[in-house]
Amino acid sequence: MPDTERLLLGVITGPRGIRGEMKVKTFTENPEDIVSYGPLENKDGTVTYDLSLAGFSKAMPVIRIKGVGNRNEAEAFKGTELYVTRDKLPETEGNDEFYHADLIGLAAVMEDGTRFGTILRLHDFGAGDMLEIVPEGKKAKAAVLVPFTLEMVPVVDLKAGHVTLSLSDDFFDVPEREQQAGKQKDTE
Repeated sequence: MPDTERLLLGVITGPRGIRGEMKVKTFTENPEDIVSYGPLENKDGTVTYDLSLAGFSKAMPVIRIKGVGNRNEAEAFKGTELYVTRDKLPETEGNDEFYHADLIGLAAVMEDGTRFGTILRLHDFGAGDMLEIVPEGKKAKAAVLVPFTLEMVPVVDLKAGHVTLSLSDDFFDVPEREQQAGKQKDTE
């Protein structure tokens, strides 16, 4: 099945306790929804997991996988990615709601139509989603983080395969204080 037909819902981060329970980092809107989509699959779709919610640990869901009964068995699942087929997910509502997987790989263009780069991934560090964009060209050394807000990304056109960026003229300027700190390190 193509990767576009399967979406990553979570990653098992490790065991919790001695009874086979596992903590899972989820990518669902509500963390507990990880168990709401029915059986989930491993990355290549060859193994299916029947999950149930056992509780929470520091706001992270704790799950059980049918057939796993002790800590040693649970430890073997650390790092396992849990996928669901797209047809099990609800349709997005309106033109301003997207699955992260639909945005990854899209071109990022400036308002004048020039290509800026490609969306590598999305992050949520707690203050809202950030697009990680790899700039075009061989001189690009690092990815750029752009807030995924209506102000900074006014257009998302999935059919055309791009997002439009509206970045202020000073978006890439380094504040004076940081420039001075950088100069001090260079002279030491």
